[in-house]
Amino acid sequence: MLKRILIAILIALPMTVFAQKYGVINTQALMESMPEIKQINDQLQASSNSYQEEFNKLTSEFQKKFEEFQTLSNDPNTPQTIKDRRTQEMQELENKIQQFRQTADQDLQRQQQQLMAPLQEKVMKAIQSVGEEGGYTFIFENVIPVYTGKDVTDVTETVKALLVK
Repeated sequence: MLKRILIAILIALPMTVFAQKYGVINTQALMESMPEIKQINDQLQASSNSYQEEFNKLTSEFQKKFEEFQTLSNDPNTPQTIKDRRTQEMQELENKIQQFRQTADQDLQRQQQQLMAPLQEKVMKAIQSVGEEGGYTFIFENVIPVYTGKDVTDVTETVKALLVK
């Protein structure tokens, strides 16, 4: 019995000696509060608007060709080769629209990654700095905490203050 108590004390002793300090942070809220985010969002919105304008032109052109095609299809005097050629033109235009949409989406994602990278790096350095200065063992993302004990510190405001300096 005494041996078991002694073993339990020996196991628990290092845990209390090496107490760990944990922190949580809401990086999404932190990033949204940064002044640089407005400029990034404005740049992305401008690019998105440009792509939307071009997309509208393409869909308008497609709609016009579709109406012409319907008129030709309903005309019994139109030769089948012309109908087939118009069908092919519409399929090519539809493929062009789909390709444009994919390219635009990829480009917007690439732009967002490029614009956000320096900001994300700045935030990560600030988190690391707060972690080192505060003696934290871990700082976790505080997305949806189910439970946060008393020994966990929310460092979001501390990091935010460091970034403002």
